[in-house]
Order: sequence, then structure tokens, then C-alpha cells
Amino acid sequence: MIELKNEKLAVPVVLFAGLLWSFGPLVVRYMNDPNLVPWQYIFGRGLTIFIILNLYLYFEEGINFYKNYKKVGKSGAIGGIGLGIAMISFIYSITNTSAAITLLCLAAMPFFTALLAFLFLKEKISLNVWISIFIASIGIIIMAFGNDEKNSLAGFIFGITSSIGFSIFSVTLRWRKETPKFTTVAIAGLFCFVFASIIIFTKNQPFFATSYNSTMFSLHGTLVCFGLILYSIGSKAIPAAELTLLSLTEVIGGIFWVWLPLFGINEVPSTNTIIGGFFLFISIIYYSLIMRWNKRYIALN
Repeated sequence: MIELKNEKLAVPVVLFAGLLWSFGPLVVRYMNDPNLVPWQYIFGRGLTIFIILNLYLYFEEGINFYKNYKKVGKSGAIGGIGLGIAMISFIYSITNTSAAITLLCLAAMPFFTALLAFLFLKEKISLNVWISIFIASIGIIIMAFGNDEKNSLAGFIFGITSSIGFSIFSVTLRWRKETPKFTTVAIAGLFCFVFASIIIFTKNQPFFATSYNSTMFSLHGTLVCFGLILYSIGSKAIPAAELTLLSLTEVIGGIFWVWLPLFGINEVPSTNTIIGGFFLFISIIYYSLIMRWNKRYIALN
């Protein structure tokens, strides 16, 4: 594994990872009626993630990379399924509401992670973290009130579900830190692939959408994988506080790309989304300042 020990070099690498992830919503918006082929999307994206990450592990660790699957255990299985549910919920969220709502729901992940760690790992939550969770909750409630249409509210709920799924993945990594992270993500891709296959087979649908849509499904999976690899390379040299802030590039970039007239989507966030997002950003910045005090480092590998 390539490691960057110099923070000045690691920061742009992690920023570029967030930039790659930020193009995900734009890719979804360029798909032809993705709401009509959600399981084909989940099938294609999951298969792409599973193949690319296993190829990466093979070139990184050699033929013995498969032994990582023997180390996964209960925590890896639960984490992989949680991440898989997050991936499935993502497409249902972004096809039923604005990209801004979906991304801002995902931005609340650190707070869901803190709550789940408190409930299941008995990790203590300081008063300052409770304050940041409270501020984030205000933002989420404001966004929820702005989504009173049936489909939009469903998209918001799926967005929250996706964020919780990602949080489950994060908590399982804390539960058993020796769990191989990349292998767990590969399991998530496999879970999506298998689950989507069962649904498609049950509904007697075709496994593949149009060649154009199938290409876009794979492109999104590729962006996720390469972003993940770059993130892991840079994450060891950057304190958790900075990583939390740098992860905002995915949210801000994703909202910006679908709004930018140049790309032809012109998706303008609603007033409630902007106000709720402001509260979320304030809470994340406050949360990051708290984390700076202990200079904790985290990494995906």
C-alpha cells in the first residue's frame, strides 16, 4: 500500500478522492430514467465495486489476498451488509428527491455513527458532541419539513437510511479494528450484486439496462472505488478532524455539479434545503474543531 506520511501531500490526494465521489450524483442525473431500473443500477454498480476492489487487493497483496475474507468475521459481514443497504438506499433517495437532500443526509453520517457507537459499543459522547448532534438534528428537521411531497419525502427517508447504513459500516470498523476494510467494502458490492440479482430474477426483469445506462452504472462504481483507494492512501497522514472537513468536498461538489448550468441539470436546492444544510455544515465544523483537540488519526486500511 502506498502511504503518504506528509500531510501537505496527503491533503490534495484526499481532496481529489472527495472530488471523484462528488461526480456520483451528476452521473446518476445523466442516466436515462434511473428510477425505472434501480435494481439494474444496483446490480451493475455492485458488480463493478466487487471486481475492482478484488483486483486492487490482488495487485496489492498477491494471490493470498483471498485470505482477507477469512478475517472478515461477524463485524465485516454486518458492516458489508450495512454498507450494501446504504448503496441500495442511495439510488432510491437521489431518484426521488434533489441531489442536495441526498448528499446533506449523507453529511450527517458522523453524528449517526456517534449515536450508534454510544448505543452498541458503549462509547461515551461528550457534551460538545451532543451539541453538534443537536445542531445537525435541527438541520435535518428543517430539510424534512421542506419535503412534504410524497416522492420527495420518500427520497429524504431513503437518504437518512443510506446515511445510517454508512454509519453501521463505520461502527463495525470500530468494533473490530483488525477487520479488513477493503474486503468489507467488496462484500458490500457482492451483497448489492446478489440481492439485486434475486430481485431481478423474481420480477423476471432483464439483468442489464441499455448499454448507455449500464456504462453509467459501471462508471459510478469505478468513481467510488478509485476515490476509496485514494482516500485510504492519504487518510493515515491526516487527523480525523481534517478528514471530516475534507469529506465535505463530496457534498459541496455534488450539489454544485448538478446546479452548474454548464452540465445542463440546473437543479437548484430549495430554501429549506439551504437553511437545513447551513445548520449541518455548522455542526460538522463544530464537530471537527472538537476532534482537533485529541488529534485522532483514522484510516481505511
